[in-house]
Amino acid sequence: MIVFAAAKPSLFDINFGLMFWTLVTFVIVLVILKWKAFGPIQEMIDSRRKAIASDLDAAEQARTEAQAALAEYRQQLNESRREAARIVEDARRAMDEKRRSDLAELETDKQRQLERARAEIAAETRQSLAAIKAQVAELTVVATEKVLRAKLDEREQRRLIDEALSGVDLESLAPAETGPEAAGREQA
Repeated sequence: MIVFAAAKPSLFDINFGLMFWTLVTFVIVLVILKWKAFGPIQEMIDSRRKAIASDLDAAEQARTEAQAALAEYRQQLNESRREAARIVEDARRAMDEKRRSDLAELETDKQRQLERARAEIAAETRQSLAAIKAQVAELTVVATEKVLRAKLDEREQRRLIDEALSGVDLESLAPAETGPEAAGREQA
């Protein structure tokens, strides 16, 4: 049994022939791998590295452009808001100015209509006074005819009318007038 134990190799025994052929096989496999596998793998890794680097550069450039576009958008938005505020303010000023001019025009129209109404009232008053004077004159003639029971001639009628009306103050019957026409008549 001892014989069989001596012939059995152990893991710690050094076999130079096996070691030589293992090294030769390793070097051959290493050269073949370097020639056929490592070169293309390294090229793939390098091309992938370049693609990633270019993608990162493109992403950085896109981010920079996006930030610039965002800043430009914000600037345009602010300008648009300022422009809108200016337009609203201009419209408000135009509306206020239009309202003031309309109010001034209405006031002018009101004054014109008021003056026209005063003038119409004064004219109507003069016409009414003239009509009253004519009626009073007629009544006076009728009353005088009845009193005298005689018909008077035209000149005598006028004289009697003027005499009768000279004692009557017809102006006191008219309402008090205001305005430039009244002032003009008072001075005349």
